[in-house]
Amino acid sequence: MLKLARQPYYRWLDEPVTAAEVEEAHRAQALFAAHRDDPEFGYRFLADEARDAGAGMADRTAWRICRDNQWWSVFDKKRGRAKKAGPPVHDDLVNRVFTATGPNRLWLTDITEHATGEGKLYLCAVKDAFSNRIVGYSIDSRMKSRLAVTALDNAVARRQSVAGCILHSDRGSQFRSRKLVRALGRHQMVGSIGRERCIRPIRPC
Repeated sequence: MLKLARQPYYRWLDEPVTAAEVEEAHRAQALFAAHRDDPEFGYRFLADEARDAGAGMADRTAWRICRDNQWWSVFDKKRGRAKKAGPPVHDDLVNRVFTATGPNRLWLTDITEHATGEGKLYLCAVKDAFSNRIVGYSIDSRMKSRLAVTALDNAVARRQSVAGCILHSDRGSQFRSRKLVRALGRHQMVGSIGRERCIRPIRPC
């Protein structure tokens, strides 16, 4: 009735989902996880993240999967440098009052970009509002969400007793990422997001 050849039909019964389809699903899952954590990334950076997670693929394959699922960077190339910040994931608990009555009660964080002879470097610093000291930082060649997470983990390792401390930032995508939200919960800290930069740009020595 269906005019199907017998051999392909029984082959499909033995293996309704092919190994290639399973591999494609794993690649798509890895790309989606990277896109969810860093929505500003294009397909090349997403492919790098997926490969780091163990889902090997070519950049062209990553582009095809992202195209089919409409997973594009939130930054449109036509916008140039005028990038609109996304919605905050935390309330603004600071209201531009960058002072604290004791250590480990209010931390401020931001990311600065530095040009070097080998390309750009990004520095994420965490400052204690009480002492105005940098209590943690991280450096990377890419402005990923893990740049902010590493800086936070570095600060927590130095100060340790940080439960209830507020981490205030601007609306950068790194500070709105799921990775940083999970890190705040892991350290029992509270997130706060404002509209403007909260740390003056840090210049290299």
